[in-house]
Amino acid sequence: MQNSNNTAPAPGKVWFIGAGPGDPELITLKGRRLIAAADLVIYAGSLVPESIIQYAGSGAEIVDSSPLHLAEIHRLVRKYALSGLTVARVHTGDPCLYGALREQMELLDADGIAYAVVPGVSAAFAAAAAASVSLTAPETAQSFSITRLSGRTGVPDSQGVRSLAAHGGSLAVYLSGAEAQKLAVELRAAKLPEHTPILAAYRVGWPEEKLVRTTLAGLEDIAQQEDLRGQVVFLVLPGEGQPGRPSRLYDKNFSHGFRQG
Repeated sequence: MQNSNNTAPAPGKVWFIGAGPGDPELITLKGRRLIAAADLVIYAGSLVPESIIQYAGSGAEIVDSSPLHLAEIHRLVRKYALSGLTVARVHTGDPCLYGALREQMELLDADGIAYAVVPGVSAAFAAAAAASVSLTAPETAQSFSITRLSGRTGVPDSQGVRSLAAHGGSLAVYLSGAEAQKLAVELRAAKLPEHTPILAAYRVGWPEEKLVRTTLAGLEDIAQQEDLRGQVVFLVLPGEGQPGRPSRLYDKNFSHGFRQG
């Protein structure tokens, strides 16, 4: 990485790339291309499977960031970027969702290093697809919220499970795999019926993926399953299975800019 001319090279670029939930075919074409072209590929091995990192070029340095803290990660990224090289910072799912992007970007801003974000498929959407469920339903669930339970990092009350579930829309609960009992308490406090459908998706997109369909009445039973206490996203689906009306989009009597009903 030495510059033969005694002049500092133009800074390289850092790409924050969403790897998707685990399935190596669910990364975007752009994300895969940028990983293949990067000089440094840095990823969280505890969350991003090696099947994603295999897209890296043969000459790239590959670093698992799992044991590193923020300053150590930035020191490595900075070294490459200020040498005019390209960095692929690979995040699980979508980098903009619980991806700790802000603090990484602030450090890059301070060093004058350019960066950009490539979106990825988040676990909630992969789980809905894997289970063939819809996150919205006409006239019943017309909104979709993403949150988590409070833990070592708090969640404002107005953005917590209890508050959001009370609106009656669909809900994805992240980072709460070990808290099925607490989730049930919050959903009941929101006055959800016991028959409300819930999907627990464990490591969706990975070979060991497991999808468990239950209801609020059976949610506590999930807590007894050891293999559902880690990387789980819960989908609360009040519109699933309800007799709501079909969408008007394809109704023969519904007119729009491309069809006269």
